[in-house]
Amino acid sequence: MSSESFPPPLQPSFVLRGHSAQVHAVHFLKNNTRLLTADAEGWLVSWSLASKRPVAVWKAHDDAILGIGSWGHDRIITHGRDSKLAVWQLGPDEEASIGKTLPTNKPPITTAHPWLLHMLTVNTLNFCQFAMCLDDMPQPSTPHAAIEDSKHHPPILVAVPNTMDSGGIDIYQLPTQTRAAVIHADRDITTGMVMALIIQAESARLQVVAGYESGHTMVFVQSDPCAPFQRLYAAQSHSQPILSMAILPSRDGFLSSSADAVIAKHPLPVVPGVWKTELKPFKVIKTKHSGQQGLDVRSDGRIFATAGWDARVRVYSCKTLKELAVLKWHKVGCYATAFAEIAECCPIKTEVKLQIKQEEVPIKREVEEDVPIIKQEEDEAANQDEGALTHQASAVTTVQQRRESKAQSTHWLAVASKDGKVSLWDIY
Repeated sequence: MSSESFPPPLQPSFVLRGHSAQVHAVHFLKNNTRLLTADAEGWLVSWSLASKRPVAVWKAHDDAILGIGSWGHDRIITHGRDSKLAVWQLGPDEEASIGKTLPTNKPPITTAHPWLLHMLTVNTLNFCQFAMCLDDMPQPSTPHAAIEDSKHHPPILVAVPNTMDSGGIDIYQLPTQTRAAVIHADRDITTGMVMALIIQAESARLQVVAGYESGHTMVFVQSDPCAPFQRLYAAQSHSQPILSMAILPSRDGFLSSSADAVIAKHPLPVVPGVWKTELKPFKVIKTKHSGQQGLDVRSDGRIFATAGWDARVRVYSCKTLKELAVLKWHKVGCYATAFAEIAECCPIKTEVKLQIKQEEVPIKREVEEDVPIIKQEEDEAANQDEGALTHQASAVTTVQQRRESKAQSTHWLAVASKDGKVSLWDIY
């Protein structure tokens, strides 16, 4: 068979180089205009996806960062191995005042950082990153100022491993920074430490999904804020510790991967009638590839990706769990993946027209009879220069808009690796 029968291997569209340590987490935010990357030395970088350049760099933690997330459009959540969970204010004003020197260039640790809004002391001995969701549970009466803030930043719930019991789970509420609930370790099943978490709140029901060191996955449900959690689902689809989990956008199931070669698709207790049958995983496949982590599902629910210890990124079908693509570029193991939001990508809003012809710019020309001809020519030249400058400014704005619009609409897949690089792929 000729070599022409084989298509060339896929290559990343862009590679972001700037971290001097292993990159542990990646996260898209602000309608795909920004990408957050976090490394093993505690540095956090916010990249502009239009220019592929850093817009904010600061040392968020004294140790490795386990996970990152966003709360609204201007709040960043970071979870570090220094037993801290921090909430940062990162709006346009903060971006303008924060340094942009990348960690590879050894910026000073004392460089400016965003406004620190909240700080929680949490358990990080499990290597388990936090999970979060909007708090849809009934809220007590709050002051008017808190109500105004909740319009832009509604309360959230954050789940982390329990401080005292590594098999238990603590749930905190922000912005109050209070512990809202505790799930104790299961007494009937030996699970070991909590390794991965998912949390979601719907009306008066709170659901928590936990993956354990033993390979078990469990679903706990609290139907009332004052009621204890009930375990409604438990399965041991994996023989090795759970490495990552992700909920499906349809919210009728979740996926899990572990240190073994198994990927499993599980049910959630939100589908009517599913609990009338025996509680089993929907589907379990053996991929022959051990150590797949950083599992992330795209917002349309069609595909998901995993980061492999073997430096490969694999893309699967959410419906069949069939392997669709293998992305190979990194030379060492990969830690995390993240898909850009594609379900509802907001267009760029601007008051400037995308295309402005020079004749569309109104030029006021009022010449009195007694004004000399030279004065008229000077005014005409000034008006022409003004029109040319307006046209040039409009052209620059148009180029920027096109770059940002393309960045927002691209089906990005970001991959974080041990080599300190982040690859950006445009697939499917």
